[in-house]
Amino acid sequence: MKQGRHSVKEDLAVAFRTELAGHAFYKHAAEAVTDERGKSVFSHLAKEELEHIYVISAIGEAIKKGESWLSYKEALGKGSTEIKKKGLPIFPGDNEMIKKLKENQTDLNAVMLALGVEEKAVDFYGGMLKAAVTPDEKVCLTELFEMEKGHLKVLRWEYESIVKTGFWGDFMEYNIEKELE
Repeated sequence: MKQGRHSVKEDLAVAFRTELAGHAFYKHAAEAVTDERGKSVFSHLAKEELEHIYVISAIGEAIKKGESWLSYKEALGKGSTEIKKKGLPIFPGDNEMIKKLKENQTDLNAVMLALGVEEKAVDFYGGMLKAAVTPDEKVCLTELFEMEKGHLKVLRWEYESIVKTGFWGDFMEYNIEKELE
């Protein structure tokens, strides 16, 4: 499979590094924000990014060995086992998102930074999905794509809540935090 001028191996390497950065950012944001519900949202997102790391790692290893794509569930199991044995790799270089949050450590800035990242992730996985060839690729990438779209939706709701546009008559119409429990 090719996406533009990149190979699937290159795309998976980019996805892996991006998910590592996202996981680190969400863990940092969960500690940095002041709102308890915001902490919960960022902790949940960090957990899901870790899951993506497991999946992408296992698929990348399978592809390197010349094997076919793993299902999401199979990749999750293999990836989590391997990474738990080895530990997460150290992300090289500075994490730009953490750096930007430290410059302006507000709940709103954390959500806005996360929105930008998730919009890029949706575009990235959408591009990979369009270029997918095999049914296994399509199914797995669809799952990743839909999860990233879900992250974007959660963050948009949080943004609206923070800027007070997600309320109707002083009552929130929909409480995303309850959905994450």
